[in-house]
Amino acid sequence: MGHDVFLSYSSADRVTADAVVAGLEEHGVRCWVAPRDIPAGSEYGEEIIEAVKACRVCVVVFSGSANASPHVRREVERAVSAQKQIVPFRVENLEPTGAMEYALGGTHWLDAFNGPLTAHVSALVTTARRLLGHTAAGKPDGGGPKAPITDRPSIVVLPFNNMSGDAEQEYFSDGITEDIITDLSKVSGLYVVARNTAFTYKGRSLKVEEISRELGVTFVLEGSVRKAGARVRVTGQLINGRDGGHVWADRYDRELTDIFAIQDEITHAIVEQLKVKLLPQEKKSLAQAPTDNIEAYTYYLRGRQFLHRHSKSYYQLARRMFTKAVELDPLYARAYSGIADCDSFLVLHYHQDVAIDSILATSARAIELESGLAEAHASRGLALSLAERTEEAMAEFERAVKLDPNSFEAHYFYSRARFAQNQLPQAAALCERAAALKPDDYQTYAMLAMIYNSIGRQAEVAEVARKGVERAQAELTLHPENPRPAYLGAILLIALGDHERAREWISRAMAIDPDDILTQYNSACAYARMGDSGMAFDLLERLLPHANHETKSWVKVDSDLDALRGLPRYQNVLRLIA
Repeated sequence: MGHDVFLSYSSADRVTADAVVAGLEEHGVRCWVAPRDIPAGSEYGEEIIEAVKACRVCVVVFSGSANASPHVRREVERAVSAQKQIVPFRVENLEPTGAMEYALGGTHWLDAFNGPLTAHVSALVTTARRLLGHTAAGKPDGGGPKAPITDRPSIVVLPFNNMSGDAEQEYFSDGITEDIITDLSKVSGLYVVARNTAFTYKGRSLKVEEISRELGVTFVLEGSVRKAGARVRVTGQLINGRDGGHVWADRYDRELTDIFAIQDEITHAIVEQLKVKLLPQEKKSLAQAPTDNIEAYTYYLRGRQFLHRHSKSYYQLARRMFTKAVELDPLYARAYSGIADCDSFLVLHYHQDVAIDSILATSARAIELESGLAEAHASRGLALSLAERTEEAMAEFERAVKLDPNSFEAHYFYSRARFAQNQLPQAAALCERAAALKPDDYQTYAMLAMIYNSIGRQAEVAEVARKGVERAQAELTLHPENPRPAYLGAILLIALGDHERAREWISRAMAIDPDDILTQYNSACAYARMGDSGMAFDLLERLLPHANHETKSWVKVDSDLDALRGLPRYQNVLRLIA
């Protein structure tokens, strides 16, 4: 199958390259990127030569590393010789030298070294579409809704409605939706809208034709799930978004144990209706269920739901769910990954008495069971970070984002690790990607506001702070027992100048869980930002004797504490983190 864009980049810019590919492909621009698109056993160099010849546009992620890379130089030179359109995407403020200056000197640059990476990727998408010069229908781009530039059938899977009459069952219908998106995404003959984009339509009342037009896709899959005891009813209907006509519909009334078979039947029905041919490896991949035990699957989905709320009680509850899943299916890789994540965060933030070696063994078991599972490698990276095995941790995070450029956990965990090492520009790029992948998450916006403030991007702090406060308020409404949205939201309110409301949110967080170390630390940050150094120091001196190495590393680089560093009492903080 042909491609629109060949991406040339240095290995040092892998995270940025992944974000570029994900952004382009989410808008239907087909990319070729090594090593992802090099078939096993193929000659690396020959595949690249052929890919450059076949592309229509060559995008170069340009940095100091790329400028010095002989591999990038050769790729660019081949693209120039083949008279391809070249788009340098400059992520560092420097000029090309030597052969790269000759190759790139006459091209139009896209500067991406100031501001959020996501905004620059959006600009690149616009540029790429203009250079490619047409929409999926082959017509000139008139500035309307952007259709995917692809000859493949295009589809969005909308979040299935929870018809169980119990809001707590939402995790189950969401899990089924995500699994169907994942399965369809394995089919190379389909263009499937990414999960994060599809879920922005959850709860919105829009006609199918409107959604189709907004996303530029032809087909829309919608459905519902009703789970009652040991029975489940799943409905699905495939609609042509151009005219609203039904292409396919079915209803499945089955035992709950048949849920994986139902998902498989829906996937194959869509493939058949859209007349897409499955490759042998795709048939094999679609046939592999994550577990054969539906009860284990249900516990796993519950665990994921609790884990994402990020507080001590929820980590403990999530861990019980994942542990039960492993008891029911000892070969369930994703459940082992979940246990490792819970233990890592309980040690990281709450100094729970869990041996690091035990967490390392659990994460290693997940990879042993499913080596291609991105979340398992992200879990392994988090565990290795705890063990202060930094180089190994970075390698695992790199592996995770390579396996799944759309993994929220991989980018979020990796961003935190980069921040703790004071690698703030890299942390910002990773966190921006995580925020784009999970737009309803308030934590990434809180982290971005802190990083932007640290690296001098103050003009962008207010924007992410407003988004973060909106999402933190929504989370507080849903889960008033969770202190995390309250204390992170308070820091964002301070960034917006609303100190009165920030104090209310800090008081609320401290009332919910006054002994929670994360509540204490973030409240200290908030007080420091508001000029109340006494309260800030009281909280820091209370928590630091019990803090681990990563929390102490954060104290050294956290811009929220900058107002304290010149004060005499800060010397005691330095002694506590030494």
